[in-house]
Amino acid sequence: MFIEQRTYTFRPGTVQPWLKKYEAEGLPIQKRHLGRFLGIYTTEVGNIHQTVMFWAWDSLDDRDRRRAAMNGDPEWQAYIAAIWAMGAIESQEVRILRPSPSNPPL
Repeated sequence: MFIEQRTYTFRPGTVQPWLKKYEAEGLPIQKRHLGRFLGIYTTEVGNIHQTVMFWAWDSLDDRDRRRAAMNGDPEWQAYIAAIWAMGAIESQEVRILRPSPSNPPL
C-alpha cells in the first residue's frame, strides 16, 4: 500500500473559495475514480495558505490506472479548467509514502 500526500499552496485569501469549490465539485469526481480518500486538511500553524490531502493506493500501477481514467473524464477536465482559471494555486507538491510495518491498518 502507498499513501499519496498532495500539498497545495495558495495565494492569500483563496484557500476557502478553492476548498468550497473542491468539496462541492472536484472531490465527488475524484472519489468516483480514485477510491480511498483519507482526508484533506488546512494548515493552522506555519504556512496558513496550504491544504494537504491524502489518498491510499494498493500499488503505483493502481494509482496510474485510476488517475488516467479520471484525467480522461470530461467532467474532471472542465473542473480543472475552472480551477486553474481561479488563479488560486501557486504550487503543488506530491509525495508517495510507504507506511512502515508498525503503522496501524487503514
